[in-house]
Amino acid sequence: MNPVEAAALWLAHRMDPERAHDLALRGLRAGVVPLAGVVTSPRLATRVAGLDLPNPVGLAAGFDKNATALGPLTRAGFGFVEVGAATPRPQPGNPQPRLFRLTQDRAAINRFGFNNDGMAAIGARLAAHPRGPVPVGLNLGANKDSPDRAADFARVLAHCGPHVDFATVNVSSPNTERLRDLQGPAALAALLAGVMDTRAALPRPIPVFLKIAPDLTDENLAALAEVSLASGISGLIATNTTLARDGLRSPLRDQAGGLSGAPLFERSTRVLARLSQLTGGRLPLIGVGGVATADQALQKIRAGASAVQFYTALVYGGLSLAARIARDLDDLLARQGFANVAQAVGTGRSDWL
Repeated sequence: MNPVEAAALWLAHRMDPERAHDLALRGLRAGVVPLAGVVTSPRLATRVAGLDLPNPVGLAAGFDKNATALGPLTRAGFGFVEVGAATPRPQPGNPQPRLFRLTQDRAAINRFGFNNDGMAAIGARLAAHPRGPVPVGLNLGANKDSPDRAADFARVLAHCGPHVDFATVNVSSPNTERLRDLQGPAALAALLAGVMDTRAALPRPIPVFLKIAPDLTDENLAALAEVSLASGISGLIATNTTLARDGLRSPLRDQAGGLSGAPLFERSTRVLARLSQLTGGRLPLIGVGGVATADQALQKIRAGASAVQFYTALVYGGLSLAARIARDLDDLLARQGFANVAQAVGTGRSDWL
């Protein structure tokens, strides 16, 4: 991290977290943030669910909810970028404060509640973004007051799908009441059937992923894997934030919402490895939760992930972290004798089971 970025982080940590987040996006749009460009190599380049990624280190949804900084983010060293979540209608989300920085734990708790500008505004921004070497995807959400939340996911996909490279069905956010109920087998099967019918009608069918919670039992995971395999979806993203609070030291640890960052790494990686075992390599997996270093990215890959995502680590490592993780991962793969990312996938799964 360079001194300017270190100073910017020092200042950001002395203001309200949501304000700091907004200023970071403004800085990106204004062009005042140094960008690494596309980071790739023959060892890092990989293919996931038909997507060609320059490297397997992606930005998780939530950082750029409204797709307002697509250009800079695709030049920041990420191998792919996911924006959103987008809902059919705009909604303000939950009352502030709703984002909490847990510095002692290198973590965050949020209870945003799918605050976003709605699919019309977000879709227009996605349509205006020229396609490039870094795939851009959209996290699909449901309105809090929707009479048919399951149908909302298909509505957003129908509207925005022509303008993105992939989409993610997000039924695992803990911040919309009863949303996680849609992870039950019958409800999930019906929801995914509607989404996949919509996908088939797009002018260019795109990969559709399902993002799951880290708080599921082994029985829940087995049922979810079975439904996912039968649905025809392109892959799974493991995992979203957790409701667990084990071992936290920060005085803000009891705030309501989803916990992300370092404390989630072990829990999410165990779920990832179990899903890898349950799906037997038939569905590509993307590992999310607690990634802040190349070593952690490689642990996720060796546990079964074909690619990884992170977001909370930016709060502590700055935007240059994406390029640093990708470059360090290239070195790590070489030192461990892997010719490419795909060769490493699942080689350490048993360590997490």
